[in-house]
Amino acid sequence: MSMTKFVSYATQSFAMPDICLRIRDILDDPRSDANDIGQMISVDPSLTAKVLRLANSALFRFPSQIESIAKAVSVIGGEALYNLVVAETANSAFKHFDTELIELDKHWYQSVYCGMTAKYLAKHSKIRASERFFVMGILQNFGELVAAKCAPEKYIAYKDDPHPGLPEEKQRKHFGFTFNECSGTIMENWKLPLPLFYPVKKMHLPEKMRAEIDIALLAFARRITLRENQKEQYGNIELFPPEIANSVKVEGETLGNAVMFANKEANKVAVLIQ
Repeated sequence: MSMTKFVSYATQSFAMPDICLRIRDILDDPRSDANDIGQMISVDPSLTAKVLRLANSALFRFPSQIESIAKAVSVIGGEALYNLVVAETANSAFKHFDTELIELDKHWYQSVYCGMTAKYLAKHSKIRASERFFVMGILQNFGELVAAKCAPEKYIAYKDDPHPGLPEEKQRKHFGFTFNECSGTIMENWKLPLPLFYPVKKMHLPEKMRAEIDIALLAFARRITLRENQKEQYGNIELFPPEIANSVKVEGETLGNAVMFANKEANKVAVLIQ
């Protein structure tokens, strides 16, 4: 089964909520402003509550409470709000593709952990719109759920393979593509913006990691996530292969702080979105 069939299965089975598309249209319309986004979100009490909880979480660490969507718009901006709505939607997508072959709570936690780590490192590296790395980190391994749901026998063979290498090496062997590549292509078909889907789609290409810091940093955050959450298999994973080290300049103290931050806050944020 080609990756195209997995992507079609995912996009036909789960569509991005209309509000995500409408917010994107507002952001891309020069005649609109961030207040239009606030008004749209405010119509949905459940979404409003989740977005405000995230805005007041460790993701942003503002010194004062953000008590309204209007204030969230003025403090964090329309793009950040859009990314929070996409992150909230991601949880619904994860649940939609729930399968007994994957422990969903653990998978969700590790996805949020990757997002928290990536955002911390992006902010420290002074990359513009660092909150988008939270969304990319959450969605970068979404393709694993799709693969397990769509092709359970093939997924079982993949999981039972004792190959000692990295997950993407086994994924190419059993599926012909990586789960991250599948995730990025699904995101592209959902019409998410290029700065969200492109790094996910290309994060295992060495030449892209060497040349583009967004891709290298996301791949770096994923390696940290593997090392910290799957120690038995990946406790000795190389965090700085040459292709990542060429783009990402992170000192040991910053790396340690990123891990401490994710260890402390990932579970809290994972629960907030559920």
